[in-house]
Amino acid sequence: MKVVKLIALAVVPLALGACDNGMYESHKTDKTVDRGFDSKHLSQLVAGIWVDPNGCDHWIIDDGVEGYLSARVDKYGKPICSGVAPANTAVGPYKDGSSFGDPI
Repeated sequence: MKVVKLIALAVVPLALGACDNGMYESHKTDKTVDRGFDSKHLSQLVAGIWVDPNGCDHWIIDDGVEGYLSARVDKYGKPICSGVAPANTAVGPYKDGSSFGDPI
């Protein structure tokens, strides 16, 4: 019985590893492409600005299903805190650029 368990422990991970035919892995390689319902390059989506509790800006994109956020920084990597809006507020057309509706 111990031999059967050892063989099962060795075979199960190999069998599960074979389930991934590389398709999932390819989705991870190009982070610039939206893989959602209306797949397109992220440069075709429209960004807005979300102001964090400290008053610093972040680029924000909402395509209806997925959302994207990154810190807005200057050429030296320092955060930009422009005061474009009050803290915890999003401004701009960050929900544009997608035909997929967002009920929120």
